[in-house]
Amino acid sequence: MTSPHHAPPLGGVIESVLYTADMKRARDFFTQVLGLEPHLEDERFTAYPTGDTMLLVFQQGQTGETVELPHGMGTIPPHDGAGRQHLALAIPSASLDDWEAHLAARGIEIEGRTRWPKGSVSLYFRDPDNHLLELVTPGLWPNY
Repeated sequence: MTSPHHAPPLGGVIESVLYTADMKRARDFFTQVLGLEPHLEDERFTAYPTGDTMLLVFQQGQTGETVELPHGMGTIPPHDGAGRQHLALAIPSASLDDWEAHLAARGIEIEGRTRWPKGSVSLYFRDPDNHLLELVTPGLWPNY
């Protein structure tokens, strides 16, 4: 049992969420540009496996009501997000140049490139909803 002053331990982040104005456009981007394959999809959301986590892309305006799950599984409370959000995705150091060429070939502008103190490199670009996406090589954080 944990002390009342300390929270029980956490694992990692299981889901990250972005919201889109156009699900088809977002799906095209995440599959064709980033090479992600949907695990689940419907008119409300698309779920993409990304390493040990899932990237969930929700249609804007479709998450404001409680969702009743089938077979008495429970409910998902309302949630929402607005504005330009940020998400970083891990890439191997050896693929950095390949990613730059891949993005350029698809007309994706790299807005920023940062070399961090321990040698990690980040590439920053936008998705069609103007969210800031980052591809980052190992060494940025103590856990990566």
